[in-house]
Amino acid sequence: MQTHRMKTKEVHIGDRVIGGGNPILIQSMTNTRTEDVQATVEQIRRLEKAGCEIVRCTVPTMEAALALGEIKKQISIPLVADIHFDYKMAIAAIENGADKIRINPGNIGSRERVAAVVKTAKERNIPIRVGVNSGSLEKELIEKYGGVTAEGIVESALDKVRLIEDMGYDNLVISIKSSDVLMCIRAHEVLAGKTDYPLHVGITEAGTVFSGNVKSGVGLGIILYQGIGDTIRVSLTGDPEEEIRSARLILGTLGLRKGRIEVVSCPTCGRTKIDLIGLANRVEAMTTELWAEIMQEYPLGLARDIKVAVMGCAVNGPGEAREADIGIAGGIGEGLLIKKGEIIKKVPEEELLSVLKEELVSLCRCEAAQG
Repeated sequence: MQTHRMKTKEVHIGDRVIGGGNPILIQSMTNTRTEDVQATVEQIRRLEKAGCEIVRCTVPTMEAALALGEIKKQISIPLVADIHFDYKMAIAAIENGADKIRINPGNIGSRERVAAVVKTAKERNIPIRVGVNSGSLEKELIEKYGGVTAEGIVESALDKVRLIEDMGYDNLVISIKSSDVLMCIRAHEVLAGKTDYPLHVGITEAGTVFSGNVKSGVGLGIILYQGIGDTIRVSLTGDPEEEIRSARLILGTLGLRKGRIEVVSCPTCGRTKIDLIGLANRVEAMTTELWAEIMQEYPLGLARDIKVAVMGCAVNGPGEAREADIGIAGGIGEGLLIKKGEIIKKVPEEELLSVLKEELVSLCRCEAAQG
């Protein structure tokens, strides 16, 4: 089942296109010092391998702005410069090759300073992402709405969009974020009805890998299921690579991204005779690594989703794994290799993972060749 998408304007970010019904792209942000070119490039390359399609770097200093040019030479995905206060950093970032900049015009300062940034972006046709967070909502809007509200966040964002439009520029992307999941959902629903600019969606300050994934899964799942969103970031207090894996899973679960390797596994029960928890985790790690290898070798990826089942019971496992392309089910000291619910062969327990990997590699290469 394909999730409906709201129609938005197309915006070019480097060699990628968002909006206009194009695939939702996955974004993350480096946590290195941007001034450290080597460390930043190494992290971006790891993010690329994990499936990141747009990367954002903070630009707090002129040295960081100048580093963007060298970083760009060594990566293959679009680079977004994140600017908080100094308009000079935004101009320098554009001049040094940023594919997009992210600003909150309210933090940049005077209208003249915002105009200087817009002028530079317009000269190079570089998109501006207008970003507004609930934590930076203006005092007058808090007073108008009796607190921080979804409606106030939307009004703040659209006020800043109109400011830039009045300067003769509309190559824009909008993001509105809150750590309050329900407020964030409501804000996106309101905003989507008021604009056709592409929207970058995320739950800001979502938390650690565990709590952040739960909040992002709920919030982004509801937002995306309504057809809202053109790029996505799962904001986690953790390794940025975790953000990519989570974003891929969210999009895949909603039918918004094809060509993934999905692992399904049963909960443990008293019938389980093998280390199902450990085995399922090893299978998931193996499939994550295999997917990255396939994407490196076959840039178009898999022609379809591949489902891998890990079952703990040899009695019910084959039937429960019927919808999977391939799977394994545990027994006492041995397990079963299963394809489409049919038992292919018995395998010693210690060989289950290696046999599964061998079969899965063959299947993935076959599907990738058709991609």
